[in-house]
Amino acid sequence: MKISETVLRFISGAAMLALLVVAAYVEKVAPSWHVIRWLSVVVVCGAIIETIKCFAQTTKENFQKNSGVFVFFLMWLFVMLGAAYVVGARPWIMLWLLMIIVGADVGAWFFGMIFGGDKMWERISANKTWSGQIGGIACGTGMSLLYGLLGAHVFMSDLVWVGISVALLSQYGDLTASFIKRRLNIKDFSHILPGHGGILDRIDGWIYVLPLIWFMLR
Repeated sequence: MKISETVLRFISGAAMLALLVVAAYVEKVAPSWHVIRWLSVVVVCGAIIETIKCFAQTTKENFQKNSGVFVFFLMWLFVMLGAAYVVGARPWIMLWLLMIIVGADVGAWFFGMIFGGDKMWERISANKTWSGQIGGIACGTGMSLLYGLLGAHVFMSDLVWVGISVALLSQYGDLTASFIKRRLNIKDFSHILPGHGGILDRIDGWIYVLPLIWFMLR
């Protein structure tokens, strides 16, 4: 019996969540192993390999037409790799970012579905709306504040600005990945994650966020 895409998406999502839980547990009991750092590096390396494969499979004419965009995007992914290595050594920051990005992603989907409205950039992504972006920023910022309340048991107003910045950048990372896919004439970067697409399809919200946090840490 064929499994529906929704079920595959759920199973794949549960497997990714389980992997994160195991990584967090190992990080806690054996912090010297730096599991979160190396998991982050492996994931970004997978995204880079996916991107190179997609570039290699596009037509020669398409690559020549968009070579500057492709090369710049690939170079930026290597910047993201360096950021993953540095920021990944601070698991509490990675958890904080994860909460904001997931909150922004879910909020954008929910508010966009409920309120609809004008599209942000229909030629690039047909489903993203301004109402979704506002809802995503609100939810991402809320998750940032929640992290502060859970970790320090105190309201920290500075987390508002970080939440807004990360939530906004995560959505534009998503748009950037959609732009590249349009240029490559593909729906997903790969099919390694059933129901979700490729690795880069899942971590596109981190494209600008990780380098920004890296810069802030420096």
